[in-house]
Amino acid sequence: MSMPEQPDYTRVLLAHGSGGRLSHELVEHLFLKHFDSPILLRLEDSAVIGQSTAFSLAFTTDSYVVSPIFFPGGDIGKLAVCGTVNDLAMSGATPRYLSAGFILEEGLPLADLERVVASMAATAREADVQIVTGDTKVVDRGKADALFINTAGVGWVPDGLRLGSEFVRPGDVVVLSGTLGDHGMTIMTQREGLRFEAPLASDCAPLNGLVARMLRAASEAQVVGAIHAMRDPTRGGLATTLNEVAGKAGVGVEVNESAIPVRDAVRAACELLGLDPLYVANEGKLVAFVAPAAADAVLAAMRQHEYGR
Repeated sequence: MSMPEQPDYTRVLLAHGSGGRLSHELVEHLFLKHFDSPILLRLEDSAVIGQSTAFSLAFTTDSYVVSPIFFPGGDIGKLAVCGTVNDLAMSGATPRYLSAGFILEEGLPLADLERVVASMAATAREADVQIVTGDTKVVDRGKADALFINTAGVGWVPDGLRLGSEFVRPGDVVVLSGTLGDHGMTIMTQREGLRFEAPLASDCAPLNGLVARMLRAASEAQVVGAIHAMRDPTRGGLATTLNEVAGKAGVGVEVNESAIPVRDAVRAACELLGLDPLYVANEGKLVAFVAPAAADAVLAAMRQHEYGR
């Protein structure tokens, strides 16, 4: 019997972009070997830079490649704005300004490009951020999947607010803002041409308003440093995010899987494709690690917001 062919780990594989083990090995063993900034070494969703008497600067960047570029619940433009806004918000920042870089494939209909740009503008207005600089490049037909978008963003972190995996403590309550797997399974079923009785739609949404409400509730609960960390469980899903935080904090995370909300259509699609919803990407959800004394207040505030129910 012939042995199965082994992956060539000397070259980049699609799995290196999945958010799983190979992604982390690529970052830790290649990029961090050469990029050794202590700010980068925190490996949070955004970098928090400097400190003044009033605020610190949060800075993040991300690139977006998705097929199809239009999908139920969103498109690549909405995804780009939400993803960058959310990465800033997870540091406790108020997002303010974004850049937008476009790599366009020759032959892309201008009507499709305008639809994407209009969607980005509408999402930026919802999130109360401005797109203030950008760039475009065009590549030969067949060299890109319609278009790719890179965004960077900056925001302000109030003085005295510090969130991060290193602040997570034993006994913290893990709070999830909603159902899992909506975005990832929407994209996968669109690619595979699958249809379900209950249609799937991406959860793509800007979460900065939800985060602001949570931080306000934590402050009103008068628990110092009530929210220790927040992450948006995108690539690799909730399970990968919990593993990352637990590893950095040196703690274990106990998960009651039966209490995690998953829509019936998402669960059915996962079973059909042999996937675990805990490892499927989300684009409009967050997970927070909260001091027990403030957990009820934070959860109540989340449930009052449209993206936290």
